[in-house]
Amino acid sequence: MATLRQWRNGRILSNLVVLGLIMGFANPGLMCADSDLWVVYDGFDGPGKGKHIVLVSGDEEYRSEEGLPQLGKILAKHHGFKCTVLFAIDPEDGTINPSLVDNIPGLQALETADLMIIATRFRELPDTQMEHIVRYVDSGRPIIGMRTATHAFRYSKESDSKYRFYDFQSKIWEEGFGRQVLGETWIAHHGHHGVESTRGIIVEGMEDHPIVRGCDDIWGPTDVYEVRLPMCDTCQPLVLGQVLSGMEPSDTPVVGKKVRKSGGKEREVFPNDPMMPIAWTKKYTGKEGKTSRIFTTTMGASEDLLSEGLRRLLVNATYWCAGMEDRIPERANVDLVGEYSPTSFGFNKYRVGLRPSDYAMKP
Repeated sequence: MATLRQWRNGRILSNLVVLGLIMGFANPGLMCADSDLWVVYDGFDGPGKGKHIVLVSGDEEYRSEEGLPQLGKILAKHHGFKCTVLFAIDPEDGTINPSLVDNIPGLQALETADLMIIATRFRELPDTQMEHIVRYVDSGRPIIGMRTATHAFRYSKESDSKYRFYDFQSKIWEEGFGRQVLGETWIAHHGHHGVESTRGIIVEGMEDHPIVRGCDDIWGPTDVYEVRLPMCDTCQPLVLGQVLSGMEPSDTPVVGKKVRKSGGKEREVFPNDPMMPIAWTKKYTGKEGKTSRIFTTTMGASEDLLSEGLRRLLVNATYWCAGMEDRIPERANVDLVGEYSPTSFGFNKYRVGLRPSDYAMKP
């Protein structure tokens, strides 16, 4: 027979559950447990078993909320890494909304991460979330930056955040996280956005670098970003971006001079003379005095991941960043996991109403 205390506790719990259900119906977002706000891929065997990767999505244009789950599945299923994928979440209903720049739940997972892969764009996160990223960067652990990570953060003029120096145009910490940590910030489109695609060309002399092992066919529909050369003393370009004349991998390289618009002004460029780096390594020493291995690529839209060569480049870079370059095979397994039909890049083209659980690994 239940004691009076057990009965009372059960009655209180029952009342709390009912109250929670009422509040949940009034505001569905309140029904979301923390674990419903991100997705974890774990339990697979491979060289990466025992290592934890946190993949941080959140951009309005290049569908990182689709690409990073696929990359996480590949790294988990084929290579054994535990992968936690984070998303920009609408706090009202718990759905993924990359247009909301101020909420990425789950960043505390970085406290136990062995690698951060980041593909955010112009985020302005609250300090309680941002502090996890800053602490990770300062720790000396490795980082992979993809596409818009060069301009991962942007703060409003009214912001009083103590982390606003991460802004991509920061004057305090010259050009912020992108320039200081990854090697470059946002400058301009070098290829014609949405018109000229990108072919990856391995830098002469870098053919034996473990990151480009087996990467003999890198292509993506996203255009080449402008990157200053040399970027910094510790940067080593690995892959150059050949600007193609169209949006198919069979298109020919652009030849000669082109007119580009940037910041409302026209300028003349030679897109393939010189070719811009689209992938490089770098070293970064944080406040704790430890030096990080950094890999950055200005490719990385969800559609770019249809390229086997790019997927292999990212998988190899993961091994290298984790100090496991001696485990990189001649041709790492980068087979797509499950159905993958990425949405074309563009603003306001994300799939409305999806939740992190929609990206769970199917049995």
